[in-house]
This record gives sequence, C-alpha cells and structure tokens, in this order.
Amino acid sequence: MGGNERTMGSEGGERQEMLQLASQAFEARNFQLAAEIYECQLEAIRDVQAEERESELRLNHAHCLALGGRLAEALEQYKVLSQRGILGTQKLEVLVDCLAKGMRDSKGWTDGDQPARGLLGCSKCTGTLYEPVTLRCGHTHCKNCLDRERDGGRASATLCKLCKEKLPVPSAYRINVVLNSFLNKYFAAETRALTLRHEGNVLYKNKKPQAALEKYHEAIALAPRDHLLLSNRAQINASMKCFEDALHDGNAACILQPTWSKGHLRRAQALAGLQKMDQALKEYIICIALDSEHKTAKSEAQKAIVNSLSPSNALENLRKENLDTDDICVKKEWKAHSYGNLTKADQMMSDNKDPLKTSTARPALTSPEQRTTQKNKYDFIKDDKAELTEDNSKCFKRARKQSPSREHDEQSNLVDPFDLECSLCMRLLYEPITTPCGHTFCLKCIERCMDHSPKCPLCKEILPEYQTLRKYSKTSLIEDLIAHYLPEVLAERKRVNDDEMAELSNLNKAVPIFICTMAYPNVPCPLHVFEPCYRLMIRRCMEFGNKQFGMCMSDPVKGFADFGCILEVRSAELFADGRSVVDTIGRRRFKVLSHNEKDGYSMANVEYLEDVKVAGEPYTELLSLHNLVYDQAFKWFSSLKQGLKSRILSHFGPIPRKDSDIQESPDGPGWCWWLLAVLPLENRAQLPFLAMTSLQDRLNGIRRVLLFMSRNRPR
Repeated sequence: MGGNERTMGSEGGERQEMLQLASQAFEARNFQLAAEIYECQLEAIRDVQAEERESELRLNHAHCLALGGRLAEALEQYKVLSQRGILGTQKLEVLVDCLAKGMRDSKGWTDGDQPARGLLGCSKCTGTLYEPVTLRCGHTHCKNCLDRERDGGRASATLCKLCKEKLPVPSAYRINVVLNSFLNKYFAAETRALTLRHEGNVLYKNKKPQAALEKYHEAIALAPRDHLLLSNRAQINASMKCFEDALHDGNAACILQPTWSKGHLRRAQALAGLQKMDQALKEYIICIALDSEHKTAKSEAQKAIVNSLSPSNALENLRKENLDTDDICVKKEWKAHSYGNLTKADQMMSDNKDPLKTSTARPALTSPEQRTTQKNKYDFIKDDKAELTEDNSKCFKRARKQSPSREHDEQSNLVDPFDLECSLCMRLLYEPITTPCGHTFCLKCIERCMDHSPKCPLCKEILPEYQTLRKYSKTSLIEDLIAHYLPEVLAERKRVNDDEMAELSNLNKAVPIFICTMAYPNVPCPLHVFEPCYRLMIRRCMEFGNKQFGMCMSDPVKGFADFGCILEVRSAELFADGRSVVDTIGRRRFKVLSHNEKDGYSMANVEYLEDVKVAGEPYTELLSLHNLVYDQAFKWFSSLKQGLKSRILSHFGPIPRKDSDIQESPDGPGWCWWLLAVLPLENRAQLPFLAMTSLQDRLNGIRRVLLFMSRNRPR
C-alpha cells in the first residue's frame, strides 16, 4: 500500500514538472514544444475521474496547436471540448486571433490598416468632414467625432489619429470657418447629406428607426458613394430585421472601402441575421484581421465558431481555404432608375460601367443643381441572389490603385482663390495656421499680430498659449486644398514670399537696425526686447538662419548713427507676455550708407569696415605701442575696487589676452573693444573709436583716456 502511494506521489510530481515545463515553453513562444508536452500528458491520463483535468490539458493543447500554425489538429481538440459542452466563447479568443493573423499574413495586410480616405475625409469616422475642427497639431476632424470623445470621458487629452499627438481637451471645439465655408459652397450636396445623417442618428438614438431610415434614404440619394451612410443604413435595417436590405448596404460599403473593418462588420451582422453563419464568420475574421482590437467582431466570431464546431466541419473548411475570400465580395450589377434625369453616375450604371473604376473616394466638386435626380433607395446596387462571388483581394488591389486625388484641370476653374485668402494680408493663405477659435491666417500674419496683442485679430478671443508657446502647426488640409485646386496661384504666392525672404536675408543691402546703445566686436551685448517692431525683427533674424542684425545709437536728426556693429544672437528666452531676453555678441563694424524702414523697424544699406594693415618699421612701432597700452589698461583695471571689478567680470568676462598677431582680426585686438565697453565714457565719446580704421589711432585714443582716468582718480 505504501509502495502504491509512493508511486502515485512520484507520478504526480513528474506530471507537475512536465506541466511547468510546458508553461515555460509557452511563455517562450515555443508552441510546438508546449503542444507536444500537453499531448503526452493527455495520453498519460487513464483515470476516468480526471475529466476536468483532462479538459484543461486539451484546451491548452488546442491553444498551442493553433498558435503553432497546426489549425487542423487544433480544431479537432476544440471539437472534442465542444461535444462535451464545456467550450465557452471566452475560451476561443486564441483561435480567433490565430485565424485573423492567418488571414492578415496571407493577404499582406497590416493590423490597423486605414481605409482609403479622400482629401476631405475624417481620420476618426472615415467619412467626409462635417463641421470641421482643426486641432493644435494642424490636423482636422469632424466636430461630432471630437465631441463624442470628450463627452465619453475617454481621457483628459484627445489623441490625433494622424500624428498620435496628445492634445488638451477644450471646453468647446470651434469649427474651422474657412474650411466649413469651403465645404458648404463647393460640396453643398455632400454637406446636406451629412446634415441628414446626423439628423438620422438623433432619430435612431431616440428609438425612431423608421424615421431615421427615411433620413438616410434622402442622404444616400445625395451622396450615393458615401460608405459611412451605407454602413449606418445597414445597421438601421438590421435593427428592423430587414437583413436583405442591410446586406445590400454592407456589400456596397465593402466595395467602396475594402479595408474598412466596420463595413465588414455590417456585412457579417446582416449575414448572421440571414442565418448564413459560415459567410458571417468569414466576414468577422476579415474584420478582426483589419482591426485586432475590434471587440464586437471578436465576440461575434467566437459565438459563430461555437455554433460551427459540428461534424459538418464548416470551420475546418474555412481553415483549408486559408480563409480565402473568393466568395466574400459581391459582384454588383449597377443599374439606373427607370425614370428621371440620369446623373453621371446613373448613366454609367445604365451603361453597365462600374463607377468604382471611374471615380475616387473624394466627393465630386459640382454645383447643387447637378444633384437633384431622385433614385430608388437601393437601385444603385442590385444583388438579388446575394451571392458572394467577387474576390475580396481584388477589391483591395483596386482600392490601392485608385488615386487619392483627382484631376484638377477642370475643377481648378471652379474654386475662387478669394475663398482661401488670409483676412489680414488679403492674399492667398500661405503656411495657414488655424487658431483655437476657428479662424485661419498666414503664419507670418498671426505671428505679427501676437507681437502686439495675444488676441485673435477677428473675434478678439484671448490666445495666451500662442503668445507663450510660439508653437504653430500648419493646417495641413487647407494646404492640400490649395495645392490641389489652386496650384498656379500657390506657385505665384510662393515666389513672392521667397523674394521677400531673400530681400530680408541680405545683410549688405538690407540690414535690420536695433536702435539702442553702443556695441563692439567680440563683446557680449544682452538685450531686453519688448517693442512689437523689434519682436518681429528678432524673429525674422532667427528664422533666416544668419541670426544677425545691426546695433546703432540713436541720432536726433537721422534716426540712428552712421556707424554701428553687427550683433549675432546666441540664445533667446521668451516670456509668457511676449517679451524676450536675447543674448548677443558683437561681430563686424559697419558704416551706414542709407537709411530705410520696413514693417516698423529701421533698415540700412551698409559698408563693412576693416583696419588698415601696416608692415615693416610701422608695424614694429605699432606692436610696441600695443604692448604699452595693454599694460596700462591692465594696471587701470587692477586698481578698481573689488565690487566694481566683480560686476564687470560677471557682465563682460575677464580682459582678453594679447593676440599673437595684432592685425589678424579685421577689427583689431579684442581687448581694445572690451576695454572701451567697460570704460566710463559717454556713447558719443565711444562712437569715434568704432569708426576708426587705424589701429594706431585707436590705441593712442585709448592711451589718452587711460591717462586722463589715472590723473583724475580719487586719492
């Protein structure tokens, strides 16, 4: 007896060890090894009372087989569990994921494939934009889509589906005025269809499906190729048990957008309502292959698999076909209505042409009068036999071949450039920026406005984040619309802008002048910038890449002095109110040839100054004078009080060392300019030194000043 107990204990320990090994193999994604271990454990079970443990092993064995790609063997194990009545839908998630992955790999799809969007499509709902709202990142979405996210309390920040940037959620989204006006004017029929869609959604939410269905009939008559309208109408029909009509709309939506998971979900739900479970299951798997996070499709697919696990081997046939979709897409017969004037699309239908091959995903830019033809609510798609005959892979290939844009040669003439003009400069929008209040301006225009006031130029709403962050993202949709419909006007606008920028970046003929104080070569000159005109000037200097501007003293007659120094920006710190502290350092001296003005600040044509070089005996005399004055300057600085010396050192740094070649720099030794900056001289007395082109004259002048300072020093 004791021997039997020891044997059973030994077997139990060995079994636990093997199960632990299988678990480790599973975690290491070695599914083949895990499956073999579970299979050995199943064969070792001979105790009838161990049925529960055997079922758990069989389920793990089935999961490993499925993950290892051995679907046929996995299905046999799932069938055994189903026949025992212990296979719940929640236990089939692994199988569903494997089937979807097999579909995805065999067709070359990627998880999260986005359906083909037209130029005016919303990335969230995939439909045509309705009440467009432009986010701070520059991308545009439907207002209703953004409101639904905010009201649902999904997060404290909304996630742009295009750039994946997290943006703060405002209390209310503002419609982009320019885009909304553009849509209402040039896409009136589609906009009216979208309005009907939202009215229908409200009715459906209020449990009035018949009234909602009528709204959708009207909407689809205006926009028969809107896949979102068709999908929503399919849902309404399915809720009213009109599954044939729902299938028609689901088929149409899948043909228009083959990579749209929601369209396949609608088709699957309609097929399930018609009790065509095998076909419905295929559609659910396609849906999951396109969107692995689709919870509804996963749940329904698991239910369908439970129902399909029977001796008929329906699911096994699905595996053997490698989830081929040869019988999924619907071969359509496009027919025209028997009465009324035909639109272009109707004419193609009557001629047995497929409009999918002659049109794009974006709505046609036409006048509302061209969209008055009435149609029967299902005439544009006929599928009397509801046979699934068209290869879905062909649908995908056709969608990829379709260009996202359309020829603009005729449509460009329909768009008035006035509808896409900046309300500040009255020119075509260039680098358009949309404010949180919904108004759009050129980038340069809104930047200049923020220099004067943190308010929107049109509605006067305060925009503190624009003044503080100075981070502007261009409205990509308006840029795309201009590039598509107004390419010639855009090219001319770009040429004018480039000419203006080239003129501003020319530091010989057009040097921006900051009128303030004296500046010297190689000497730091920190500035506090607060006037709007100088905010603009500094920003332009930073943008052009040279980061340079001129500094001159003021002059009561001419406006500014005839001599100055070029300053180079080393860093700039911007404050919340628009002010900034700019750290600059002197570079080259110049002489002003002419005075000008641009956008509120002064400009000048200049000539750069250089010291005249000498050689031979004059150079020897110059070098001797240089050493004498340097020693005199060092002695004067050393005699200053410690507090004054500390302030000078913190602001200007230590006195520069002697240069090995005193004529190497065109402006002479750097210590001369450092000394002039710290000497207690009036600006008027310092200006002549800046104008000198003789190093000897400059050294003699500095020597006289030092002698005067030493004689008049308090004793």
